[in-house]
Amino acid sequence: MRKFLLALLVLAVIISGCISNKELTVITKSGQVKIKVEIADTDEKRQIGLMYREKLGENEGMIFVFDQEQPVTFWMKNTLIPLDMIFVSSNGTINEIKENVQPCFYEPCILYPSKHPSKYVIEVNANFSRKNNIQIGDVLNVNNFN
Repeated sequence: MRKFLLALLVLAVIISGCISNKELTVITKSGQVKIKVEIADTDEKRQIGLMYREKLGENEGMIFVFDQEQPVTFWMKNTLIPLDMIFVSSNGTINEIKENVQPCFYEPCILYPSKHPSKYVIEVNANFSRKNNIQIGDVLNVNNFN
């Protein structure tokens, strides 16, 4: 039993070291909004995203960082919680928000393509954008992600 608990602890430390976290700031017309995000900046991390998560903290989420600004498509396969998707151009301007996107429980899952090329996509709890008055044209401080 002791060896099992030790192995579990070692695994938890290894996994936590693989997840990068940062706090980002969205500058809105009504003030700054801070979000603690996990960073998905590799193909593997972007593919897994927030799959199988049962909850997110109130001001938590994930930022998907792409190598270049491009059209991107998301889906909610194996995602258990509704989300807002905030699409951001390479200069940090929010160019689209998909609100209250629901989990996909049956295939085929709905695809959510961006209307504009994006370098970043932030996923947060559903209705987060509305509650924090985040709108198209607001700016994400992207200095930490370039």
